[in-house]
Amino acid sequence: YTMNQRINLNISGGGHVARYFIAGAVNRDNGILKVDPKNNFNSNIKLTTYTLRSNVNVTLTSSTQVEIRLSGTFDDYTGPIAGGTEMYRNIMRTNPVRFAPSYPLDADHIFVKHIMFGNYDDGSGGYYLNPYAELERGYKNYSQSTINAQFEAKQDLSFLAEGLHVNVLFNTKRYTYFDVTRTYRPFWYQASSYNRKENTYKLALLNEDAGTEYLDYNPGPKNVQSSFYMQSTLNYDHVFGDKQTVNGLLVFMAQNRLTGNATDLQSSLPFRNVGLAGRATYAYDHRYYAEFDFGYNASERFYKNHRWGFFPSFGIAWNVSNEKFWAPLKSTVSNLKLRATYGLTGNDDIGSARDRFLYLSNVNMNDDDKGAVFGRENSYSRAGISISRYSNASITWEKATKANIGLDLELLGHWDITADFYKQVRSNILMARSATPAEMGLSAFPMANIGKAEGKGMDLSLDYNQSLGNSLWLQARANFTYAASKFLIYEEYDYQDEPWKSHIGYSINQQWGYLADRLFVDDAEAAKSPHQNFGEYGGGDIKYRDVNRDGQITTLDEVPIGYPTTPEIVYGFGFSIGYKNFDLSAFLQGLGRESFWINAEATAPFVSYLYPNEASPAGVLQNQLLKAYADSHWSEGNQDLHALWPRLSTTAIGNDNNSQTSTWFMRNGAFLRLKNVEIGYSLPRHITQKLYMQNFRIYFNTTNPLCWSKFKLWDVEMGGNGLGYPIQKVFNAGLTMTF
Repeated sequence: YTMNQRINLNISGGGHVARYFIAGAVNRDNGILKVDPKNNFNSNIKLTTYTLRSNVNVTLTSSTQVEIRLSGTFDDYTGPIAGGTEMYRNIMRTNPVRFAPSYPLDADHIFVKHIMFGNYDDGSGGYYLNPYAELERGYKNYSQSTINAQFEAKQDLSFLAEGLHVNVLFNTKRYTYFDVTRTYRPFWYQASSYNRKENTYKLALLNEDAGTEYLDYNPGPKNVQSSFYMQSTLNYDHVFGDKQTVNGLLVFMAQNRLTGNATDLQSSLPFRNVGLAGRATYAYDHRYYAEFDFGYNASERFYKNHRWGFFPSFGIAWNVSNEKFWAPLKSTVSNLKLRATYGLTGNDDIGSARDRFLYLSNVNMNDDDKGAVFGRENSYSRAGISISRYSNASITWEKATKANIGLDLELLGHWDITADFYKQVRSNILMARSATPAEMGLSAFPMANIGKAEGKGMDLSLDYNQSLGNSLWLQARANFTYAASKFLIYEEYDYQDEPWKSHIGYSINQQWGYLADRLFVDDAEAAKSPHQNFGEYGGGDIKYRDVNRDGQITTLDEVPIGYPTTPEIVYGFGFSIGYKNFDLSAFLQGLGRESFWINAEATAPFVSYLYPNEASPAGVLQNQLLKAYADSHWSEGNQDLHALWPRLSTTAIGNDNNSQTSTWFMRNGAFLRLKNVEIGYSLPRHITQKLYMQNFRIYFNTTNPLCWSKFKLWDVEMGGNGLGYPIQKVFNAGLTMTF
């Protein structure tokens, strides 16, 4: 068990000239890991977060106000070296029976002061991962701080024109992070000479010269960032007569962001943007609306001839329910508004941070791999030159045209319906010219704005509110989103004989893979089938379909399989109901038209591989065996051609043949989850008043209690890796008192 703390304080006050608000909070969250008292430190999780905020608003004149806002968030953490998620991952990849987590002191080791961690020496010179040792052998401290300072001035310019205002805002942000890891190297012990009858054994120390009993010091990465943002706004808002409303807005912005610990030249340079945006709106008699917007922005990523981009948009709306002819229907349909928008947007966040100056070549002037040696006896060498990026001064903004049609509807005073239908076409997508002929002799694929894609979909929401007398009330909400995309232009080879290889017409998140028919019956069948070019294979391995019928299985046999990896349908619905002092609420969420693939390499049983953390004293991981794989796999004794798992192996998942992306491990990711349910009871008002309370409520709630899905191996939202940290089911009981 654990106890968490929350402390909050806020103070506000002031008068006509100046107002202030001060707030602070301290939150402490503790973990539930068991630690050994032999250590003189605590490696359990403890995260303390401090937040501070201060706002001061001063009225300088009747038309001038200034406001200063200061805020900071500070985190102090102590916990396991790799974190809680990694701890769970280590447990799922450890042999549960080869050795004990640790051994108690016996007569031969009564003077040992350290924890006697279990391990196993298989003669290869390495040791196995012991997750308990990973928890106990040290701890990590990190400190993280974020500070924001903001100044804003507001000036009313009504003396020039009624409804005219100007705002100026400056904001600066500072972020820092550093961590320190302190560890010792465990002493490993191996049990032998076990006497089952007397329950005795002997312990042998495996690494007498390698273990330590002191903590060393390992500083981690240090991250320092600063940013500056400036915005000036000119706003005009005025009503002419009783029916016409005009609003105008101009916004100028500039921002600068700098990283203090960049690892390469381009990332060390400031990230800068500047732009001007505007909006003009007109409304007549609360019936007709029109709006025009524009953005005129500059990006450092592009050459000066393509640096600036102009992106306009406009929209219109008609409030039908405010028309005179609608008056007879007002009691039934109290609100009906039709909307339409169309515009152009730009995106300059293309390419990586290391690759953001695409109009410049990236040349390595000292590449040893391209060097040469001169002379024989008194030879000398010189480094060569290589190019990892070719310049393209024509690269510019990625653009998208967006059209939207929507309606707002209110029925019978209880139903609110909002519907939007949209379509967008994105062009100038940055892509590598992968079809560049090899005869050109280029050392890198050139980049260009050549891609084009289309997206379309709908957003629907429904709200219901009803009060049935003084004791019963009901609220309900539902939402539904459908979003699909497809490539219109995609840089690829001209697949004349294999048209199924083309990306054009398919979703941006479409997956290509092989059609898996079944498992091979035996080695003889594998030898007679079309040759599969993925290493050795035989009986019990996956048999793929020769789509182009050329007598062998190659990448040319890959076809689009399954739904996109991003769901095309997302929906949710829920309700809240109350009767007298009782209340009940529930919410469900789901998605559809999504596929995922079981991660065969991550979940393969018995596979041994090196632990990825080089600082760990243990070097071998070994996946545990999932019961589903044990119950359904191909074997010589049970040649199930449609088993869940191919033949078992201690290397990879049998071979590279079985790890190819295919329909064999493809699964439907659709699900419906009951996200939360809560039931509560509030004491009647006349009782709380006697107890000097404003409110007293007792409640019970649960999160993620149920999930409906065709996928049954593990929680479907975990995706392809069932050995990852599981999604939690949470049950809470509590009470709320207000004095």
